[in-house]
This record gives sequence, C-alpha cells and structure tokens, in this order.
Amino acid sequence: MRVRIGPLELRNPILTASGTFGYGDEYAHVVDLRRLGGVITKTVTLEPRAGNPPNRVAETAGGMLNSIGLENVGLERFRTEKLAKLRALEAHVIASVGGETPDELERLLEALGDQDGIAGFEINFSCPNVAAGGARYWAVPSRLEDTMRRLRRLTRRALIAKLSPDVTSVPDLAIACEQGGADAVTAVNTFVGLAFDLEHLRSKLGRFTGGVSGPAIKPMALARCHETAAAVSIPVIGSGGIVSGKDALEFIAAGAAAVQVGTASFIHPRASLDVLEQMEAWLGARGIARLEDFRGVLGARRPGAQHAQANGEAPAGAATEAAAAGRGKGETT
Repeated sequence: MRVRIGPLELRNPILTASGTFGYGDEYAHVVDLRRLGGVITKTVTLEPRAGNPPNRVAETAGGMLNSIGLENVGLERFRTEKLAKLRALEAHVIASVGGETPDELERLLEALGDQDGIAGFEINFSCPNVAAGGARYWAVPSRLEDTMRRLRRLTRRALIAKLSPDVTSVPDLAIACEQGGADAVTAVNTFVGLAFDLEHLRSKLGRFTGGVSGPAIKPMALARCHETAAAVSIPVIGSGGIVSGKDALEFIAAGAAAVQVGTASFIHPRASLDVLEQMEAWLGARGIARLEDFRGVLGARRPGAQHAQANGEAPAGAATEAAAAGRGKGETT
C-alpha cells in the first residue's frame, strides 16, 4: 500500500483533506493518525484570518456547501503552537499553505521549508471562498509554473499543488505545476455552488456562494482526476466525494496515486481509517498484493495502456483480470 510522492514515502494512499480535519491534533483522540498515509492541515496564511461571516456551512443534496474563508491562526502561531503538537503525533504531516500572491507563498515556505515535523506542503491554489488569491487568481498556467519554480528552490520536501475544478482545463494547470517542479497535484478542490433560503430570500451562506463537497461531486471529480493523470507523469492525488473504500479505489483505478478523505470526516470522524480498511479488504479478496498493480487499470496511467487502447485492446495486468473476476461475481466497480 506504500505510495511515493517525490521525496516522501507514505505508508498507504489515504490522506485527510485540508480544511476537514483541523490541524490534525484535534482528531488524534479518535483516529490513530500513524495508520494514515498522512494528515493535511487546514490552510495556513501569513497573518491570522477570522474567516467569512456565518453561516459558513449548509447541507445540500448528497453533500454540503462551505464558506469558511481560510480561517486559521496564521504563520507565527502555527509555527510556535501547532507544530509542537503535530510533531508528537508521529504522523506524516503535510502543511497546507495559501497566499494571495507568489511573494506571500515564498514567505511561508521560507519560514516553514525546513521545519521539523513537516513532511511536505500542499499549496492551496484553489480556494473558492476568498476574494483575493483564490481559485480564479491562480487559474493561469504561466503564473502557476512561475510560482512553483520559486517555491521549489525553498524546500527539498514534497510539494503538492491543489487545483480547482472550476477552470477550462485542470490538466493544463497540472502540466504547468509539473513543469514548475511540483512533486504531485491534487485534483480537485470543491466546486463553486449556491443554495437559497427561499423563506428569507437569501443565500444559505453568509457569503453568496460556497464550495460544494461530498458524494454529489464524485463523478465530476473522478473525471477530472482521470484526465489529469493521463496528462502528467507526476503523481495525482484524487479528491472529491470519497466516503468508502470502493470510492477511493475508483480514483486509484482512474490513475490516482493517493486520495484524500474530506467531507466524510464531518459525518464520521473515523472515516479515513474506514476507507483504508475497506480498500485493503477489497484488494486482498481479489489477490491484488500491490496497490501499484491496480493503479490506472482504467487506462490512464498503466504502462502501454494508451498504445493498447489505440489498438482496441484492454489494458493488461493481473489487477485488471482480478477486477474482472470480481465483476463476474456480481460486484460493481
């Protein structure tokens, strides 16, 4: 189940999604964080942020809307207060960082790039809930490539770029990040959405729109993950609507190297471990000994898959045969 993201080796492909798991230590009393591949903190900015006005969360069909607005303690408190707690967790901690400009991101990496207790960084290029430095600002390939080059010089630790789905082409942004030196990309963050309170004729959120997450977005997120995995050679981390082991395996089959569990943790704090255990059970029942043998069986990432498909052939491999055997037993994938 081990996965490599640049210089970082994860014990398994399950990560917690930024913004859904606090800084990590808040869940340590109910989840053995050492069993996860890694914990991604909520996004840290240079200065503390109070976040957006309430309401910040609203339920939707098959998911939820959020408009948190990157509320966080800021760089100094994160470094002096939070990092000590995170080091004690004995988990792979990936710090999510966000900035309104490339200069702000550079200052964050200069301060945190060599800090003990941080195994890597996820750069939040995709928040839909801030007025400055959000998803629209970063939806420019040349800006992403230049920014990644600047950040790459500041740390030897894993650099992951988290991308927005609300762009013309997620693969184009992923290619730009790869060319700039990213070790991986996360596909994708939440989708922009809106829900009304008809009785009071207003948005259900304090800010007009918010980010949609949960099972409702999984088909769209899965499509973007599949497209992105086919476009780049660096690992893709799938995210969006994963609540079960089978959900996670669909992303792996589409070409993802790892996945993030997010909204499910609001429903059940132990959801990330449940997803891991369900994945292991499903693979073990089909005799698939290595996760890498299953990755990309739908054609996105397996060596020679594109050539085989061009000739009308099915992707080869023991995992494909095992999955087919499972379908013969009435299973669905």
